[in-house]
Amino acid sequence: MVGRVVGIEGSGPRDAGAAMAVNEDGEVVGSVSGGCVEGAVVAEALEMLRDRSSAKVVTFGYSDDEAFAVGLTCGGTIHLFLQELSW
Repeated sequence: MVGRVVGIEGSGPRDAGAAMAVNEDGEVVGSVSGGCVEGAVVAEALEMLRDRSSAKVVTFGYSDDEAFAVGLTCGGTIHLFLQELSW
């Protein structure tokens, strides 16, 4: 599964285009947030791999209680596109 930053509102930890990949074993390459939401993105990617989901958009933002809980305290909102990585 690969996740890419596709949009930022306000302040964000990484620019649009930043990417990370997650495999079925939870191994990660890259970064979409400099560490502040990576754990939540990995959990989402692993769930998508288990469910065989092909793609979705996920959003983390300061005004969202869940986003604050995972550590996105930069004051902005980031939108990530997660999709199955096909070689």
